[in-house]
Amino acid sequence: MPTTAKLVSAIVFALVAALAAQVYIPLLPDGTQTGLLIPVCAGLGLAIGWMTMGSNVGRPYLESMATGIRTTVTILFAAVLVFAVYQMMLRSTRMLYDGPMEALLAVFAIMLEYGRLMGDRSFIGVLALGGILGGLLAEFTGRRWS
Repeated sequence: MPTTAKLVSAIVFALVAALAAQVYIPLLPDGTQTGLLIPVCAGLGLAIGWMTMGSNVGRPYLESMATGIRTTVTILFAAVLVFAVYQMMLRSTRMLYDGPMEALLAVFAIMLEYGRLMGDRSFIGVLALGGILGGLLAEFTGRRWS
């Protein structure tokens, strides 16, 4: 059932995901195409913010902050998985894999490649602060307009 808290959660976490993607772009190697990075991350933030954070309002503020961080981690994992699968599909069309199992295992190797680039303090800060503020805002909205 749609609620104001779910709507606010979706919008806030879409913004957090888009901002995190914007901060992540300079960390990528030169020549990496980033055309769909921000829109895909924002879409994932919209959907996951609605489902994860929006469904868990009505708890104490401390739990809401933790749920906000969990939401950003879920968005991060989903984004890395989506882009790793996309990259694997691009590589498989160039016949770089001997079979489907090798291609599936390559998804996890690609995820690790992307994960190594995420150790930047500004990127982690955007996710942590965005998760905490998003959780607090969603909880405040849920209490105010329920």
